[in-house]
Amino acid sequence: METIVAPSVRPRRRIAMLAVLGALSSFGPLSMDMYLPSTPTIAANLHASQALVQLTLSGCLAGLAIGQLVAGPVSDGLGRKKPLLAGLVAFTALSVACAAAPDIGALIVFRFLQGMAGAGGVVLSLAIVRDLYTGAELARVLGSLMLVFGLAPVLAPVVGGQILRFTSWRGVFGVLAAVGLVLLLLAWFLPETLPPERRTPSRLHQLAADSRSLLHDRRYVGYTLAIACGNAALITYISALPFIVEDAYHESPQLFSVFFMINSIGLVAMAQLGVRLVKRVPAARVVLLSQVVMAAGAVGFLAAALTGHPPLAVLLVPLFFFISFFGSMRPNATAIALASQGAIAGTASAWVGALPFLVGAGLSPLAGLGGEGAATVAGIILAALCVAALPFLLLAAGTGGSGEARRREPGNRPARPAVVRRRPRRGNR
Repeated sequence: METIVAPSVRPRRRIAMLAVLGALSSFGPLSMDMYLPSTPTIAANLHASQALVQLTLSGCLAGLAIGQLVAGPVSDGLGRKKPLLAGLVAFTALSVACAAAPDIGALIVFRFLQGMAGAGGVVLSLAIVRDLYTGAELARVLGSLMLVFGLAPVLAPVVGGQILRFTSWRGVFGVLAAVGLVLLLLAWFLPETLPPERRTPSRLHQLAADSRSLLHDRRYVGYTLAIACGNAALITYISALPFIVEDAYHESPQLFSVFFMINSIGLVAMAQLGVRLVKRVPAARVVLLSQVVMAAGAVGFLAAALTGHPPLAVLLVPLFFFISFFGSMRPNATAIALASQGAIAGTASAWVGALPFLVGAGLSPLAGLGGEGAATVAGIILAALCVAALPFLLLAAGTGGSGEARRREPGNRPARPAVVRRRPRRGNR
């Protein structure tokens, strides 16, 4: 394991710190999923069409994407902690603003800004982990974070549905404000993991220079594009499932939450299995095999949808395989992509996180189209994205990467520590 942290970070604090980082990494699904059960209520209360309400989701996704492209490079110059705390303060305030939104237009704007603020938690949790670990240990830690990331989609819709039993949709955003405040208090105690001597200029135009540098790393580009396809497919699933279960099949929101929970349990289970696999199998092989199963599940879902109106279980079984194997693909692909990007980990993490949300923001409104044919539209998008990811992975695997990247790839021999702590000299023997 490579440790490049400030001396104040002690092993006893690592578990608590990783739990906080896992919660920060879940800002995306938390911000999107908790209010999903309330979208019909929002449409009725604000006298808006379902298409306009769907734009609140697209606005949040776009904000999450753009915010990461700002927070990542800024953190490479200012350190991780200050931008993180600023983002949490803004997220809390904007959640209150969403709760008080007078009309759908204001809610769309506030959701966009809320996504930008929450993006700091998403990208900086990745950058902090990359500051702390590399190699196989990086893959294992990211797999552990996927446990929290996977629990967020399980709990968020259920919590959102229960909140609606006692209050309106505005109460959901009140709870998000409370979550932001709690994470702000916890993040206050996180250490700074990027010391001043390792920082780069924080001007935003540095993003262009660092991005050009990243484009020359075909290994990084290949895995980042594959992650973008996989994550965008996950966002499409999140956007489409309520329409499929509740509109096309006329099932209850409670049953929708059950399906969501089952799929998320599969995601968490495969994430933990992936953590163990990389101890014996190269992470690149785990990623490729996981993506093949994801593509098979997405194509199976599309084939079932094209039959007309199959039993709901016939649709959900291939969907379960797609979601579950995303849990083993994403953390390992992220570990490989970031393995040789320590000097610009903030910018590298920003693109890894931003691209899926940029693609998802454009595709999520399409997922709600089709009415009774919502499953077919979603299936086309899922299959196209999952199949498209395969050549990106093959391209990345074919390059082999730089020598440094090969040494640091999870599953290969561990990298030498970045910081060598010399033992104090003793007296003459």
